[in-house]
Amino acid sequence: MPDDLRRILDLSFVLRTTMTRRRSGGKRTIETTYTWDGSSCVYLSGYPGPRDWVANMGAHSEVVVTTVEGDRNYVITATARVLKDRNERVEHLLAFIDRWAERPGFPRKRFRFLLGAIRLNRRLRLPWWGPFFLVRRILDQMPCVELRLTGEPQPLEKELPEPS
Repeated sequence: MPDDLRRILDLSFVLRTTMTRRRSGGKRTIETTYTWDGSSCVYLSGYPGPRDWVANMGAHSEVVVTTVEGDRNYVITATARVLKDRNERVEHLLAFIDRWAERPGFPRKRFRFLLGAIRLNRRLRLPWWGPFFLVRRILDQMPCVELRLTGEPQPLEKELPEPS
């Protein structure tokens, strides 16, 4: 993976993902915040509730990821996998929320304290009781999709795909 792409994935807040629609078979492009594992997987999430883009990726796992920030844009093929198991999802969702909280103007200190309490609760394997019950309900409703980058990154030679 090129060094400038690594920098983009480390510092950027959004990616565009183009997928096949599950019903019509047409293309759809979304722009989402993400978290990256530093290697070959990108994790997408968003507000709690059902999302069409998650269902599309569940039906057709081959997607195309496009970087939109940085000096150069890249296109990378990927395979999507909708994560459903709570134990597998929680750490990725917390990393996503942590990344989302890096936006300018966000109350980071208070938020990081809350995320730390949730992580400590998980590390100690305590039950989802009290305020953690509400957190569990929210996390259970948040989408979580793993995009495993499978192709060689290619510099984007044409215009960025517009969200649709």
